[in-house]
Amino acid sequence: QVHLVESGGDSVQAGGSLRLSCVASVYTYSRRCMAWFRQAPGKEREGVATIITGAGTTYYADSVKGRFTISQDNAKNTLYLQMNSLKPEDTGMYYCAADTTRRDWGYTCLLRAEDYKSWGQGTQVTVSS
Repeated sequence: QVHLVESGGDSVQAGGSLRLSCVASVYTYSRRCMAWFRQAPGKEREGVATIITGAGTTYYADSVKGRFTISQDNAKNTLYLQMNSLKPEDTGMYYCAADTTRRDWGYTCLLRAEDYKSWGQGTQVTVSS
């Protein structure tokens, strides 16, 4: 299991930007899925974006496509989520997640919470109108 620590959450106004970071305790091997999820108060946890390490293939929820960018820095064992044009509906606790299953080349990681075995403690993002 991988220990994950998120940071970068803050309170911003609509239209603003934030960059979230997630540091992994151990080297994240190639062709593993990593993802960002979020949960607003009183709502179900929802997937935001995924990336497969090494290959770099990404996948986004429709609600954030064109505004958010997921990326990785293998040298720093760090996953990022660049969030632009933030909206009040983006408010929530953002979680980093990692899976240890080695995937095939060409695999696209999905936004299914059950696929991910390691989770961070979350970082709060609040967007005001």
